[in-house]
Amino acid sequence: MRTGLLGTGPWAGMAHAPALSEHPELEFTGVWGRRPEAAGALAARHGTRVYEDVDALFADVDAVAVALPPAVQAPLAARAARAGCHLLLDKPLAADVAEGREVVRAVTEAGVASVVFLTSRFQSAPEAWIAEQAAVDGWFTARAEWLGAVFTGDSPFAASAWRRERGALWDVGPHALSVLLPVLGDVTRVAAATRGPGDTVHLVLAHTGGATSTLTLSLTAPPAAAGAVVELRGKAGTTVLPMSHEGPVPALVRAADALLDAARTGRPHPCDAAFGLRVTEVLAAAEDRLARA
Repeated sequence: MRTGLLGTGPWAGMAHAPALSEHPELEFTGVWGRRPEAAGALAARHGTRVYEDVDALFADVDAVAVALPPAVQAPLAARAARAGCHLLLDKPLAADVAEGREVVRAVTEAGVASVVFLTSRFQSAPEAWIAEQAAVDGWFTARAEWLGAVFTGDSPFAASAWRRERGALWDVGPHALSVLLPVLGDVTRVAAATRGPGDTVHLVLAHTGGATSTLTLSLTAPPAAAGAVVELRGKAGTTVLPMSHEGPVPALVRAADALLDAARTGRPHPCDAAFGLRVTEVLAAAEDRLARA
């Protein structure tokens, strides 16, 4: 499958471009970016070509991988879908619900496949744990803490303007939701929301399965406090999401496998654009609740 890359930032360089280069069934066709010099440098490192015209890239490929801020990703993803390209997207799908709906509409109308890359859903041990717990009845409550030190440590994403603007809710919130929703069911309401230090937010969610969950999300935690944990409690006892030591590249290779399978079979992947839209809707509801807190 001929695949192009949209984006030239740290995530594109450390994750997307290596995954596209390594995948045995993908032909890394080219790179487009908002900074032509950066696009040229990234393309040269991976032996592919740079595109100055994004529509020319769409015309030359079967799929695109997107490593761009959500407000930039959504309109380009819809445009790529309408050009007949399958989509390997990043989280969050869009910066607001309306843009997310437009992506889903374009994917549906064009009949292309889509996968939203949510790391835990494409790492071996977390993926297996999520599937196992989703088959267990009687979950009572869950606790998810996703704490980063993006702006207080030496993260390559410290200069990310959209992360500074939208904060942990929109950056790591999708990761937590991607684990909780398949196990506890869809979110019926954001029952409570409040802010903590820095960009930290605390949420209480009600789920269709009857359980509730609490989320603590931050990009401004002290480096020594950073980390992620998801704990489930219910009739079966207590279990914790296993953390994976796999880097992003193997997980992205699996996400590309999922996109190839969806494109070949026509069967949507559980982490498709529609799931990405649902995550966006929950994030927007939480943001609205925070504004009224």
